[in-house]
Amino acid sequence: MSAIDEIVLTPDPRLSQKCQPIEKIDAKVKALAKRMLKDMYAAEGCGLAAPQVGELVRMVVVDCDYAEPDGEKNPYVLINPEIVAADGPERPFNEGCLSFPGISVQVSRPSHVIVRALDLDGDLMQYEAENNLLAVCLQHEIDHLNGVTMIDHLSPTKRLQALRAAELAIEDGARPGETSTN
Repeated sequence: MSAIDEIVLTPDPRLSQKCQPIEKIDAKVKALAKRMLKDMYAAEGCGLAAPQVGELVRMVVVDCDYAEPDGEKNPYVLINPEIVAADGPERPFNEGCLSFPGISVQVSRPSHVIVRALDLDGDLMQYEAENNLLAVCLQHEIDHLNGVTMIDHLSPTKRLQALRAAELAIEDGARPGETSTN
């Protein structure tokens, strides 16, 4: 099985469950972080949350630098991340999700975000982003830890349309990392 095959796809119920905090950063947690980074890079994503690989714990991995043309790997592992501020003007962004292959949807989110989380050494870190992909990615991935997906930000009608489009794309062979504008 390839790394991409490990990614949980809609309509899996694990994507709508709230995740539990990580109590101890041990070898198991470090192995999960390594696996998540491998899966994220294999799917050419810029973020991945633990429930997207079937683990209902509060961890995300992010690398928005790698998503840029000629970008180098600069991954962040965030354990028990919390948004401490999400403000600024709402900005629409065309989001994709590794768990919803074949589609992208426009979601409006605050343009500025501050996140606190532990790193793999157990150190408390703070991440701040404004008007960029990292601001969107942090909010998107932390949403996953709360059982919220990008389509949950849509109106009921658009949510059903997006879900159906993702299901059809999956039936047609769409793989995590593949998106199209809807």
